[in-house]
Amino acid sequence: MIRSMTAFGSARAESPAGSVTIEFRSVNSRFLDPNFRLPEDLRMAEGAIREKLGQFISRGKIDIRANYVRTKNDTDKTLDIAYLAVVAEQLAAARAVIPDMEAPRLAELLNHSNSADSGTFDPEIWTAMCLEAATQALAELQANREREGARLAAMMLACSAEVADIVLQVEHELPQLLADHQEKLATKLRETLEAASPGGFAQISGPELSARIAQETSLFSLRIDVAEELSRLRSHISELEHLLRTGETSTDKKKTGSIGKRLDFLFQEMNREANTLGSKASGLSITRAAIDLKLQIEQMREQAQNIE
Repeated sequence: MIRSMTAFGSARAESPAGSVTIEFRSVNSRFLDPNFRLPEDLRMAEGAIREKLGQFISRGKIDIRANYVRTKNDTDKTLDIAYLAVVAEQLAAARAVIPDMEAPRLAELLNHSNSADSGTFDPEIWTAMCLEAATQALAELQANREREGARLAAMMLACSAEVADIVLQVEHELPQLLADHQEKLATKLRETLEAASPGGFAQISGPELSARIAQETSLFSLRIDVAEELSRLRSHISELEHLLRTGETSTDKKKTGSIGKRLDFLFQEMNREANTLGSKASGLSITRAAIDLKLQIEQMREQAQNIE
């Protein structure tokens, strides 16, 4: 499966203790690079979230954010006698300066009494909620990555079809290039011989002239022979289409690796063949074909940077 490394996913989990919301934001990266931004109260869940993340994602820079809300239960609140004693002492001190200072209301005392201990914070309950929210958020993230990956694969397949057309065009033009060169060479030999020795052309036999032209044509054909480069390009195109359509880097499921890294290597090899084709170009059309190949390969390479 082709997956993009750029996506977003979020989810919320609830329980009588409260609720947890977790967000995952991913962008491209050579390796798996998680960045946790959790409240201190939820730090105990980081290990479980990290383990779950590794089950879904192999590459990408991932930002993980979480926030939580604890359930308030006023019926469970009680007055802390020690807290009341402190409040009474402070109120007496204040009334020594401001005699008409009002006493705090019961609701205010309930809100602040045992504020540090109001409601127990059970790590197991909150870790389970974090893991539930993380699992749902990762499922959404993965679905978004797959949809974006399908779009990237379609774009690269279109570029691959363009590359195949260019290769086919070059293959069709090569025989004509050789024929044109043979004709130009024969004309040049005749003109050179006539210029050096007028009437000397009649002194050279047909077989001798034909052998000379054949020799020069053979040397030229060796210099512009790009059959090997074109064959390798076709092989790379076939492998590229296999990767994009099946999403598998190997027929052995145990050896399946990063498709993005495989594509990056493949485009390097295709670019090398395009460079060689350009260096052997014997005509303007071949030069243009090599440039067009490099442009298409670069477009695919840029898209592949976002693939896991």
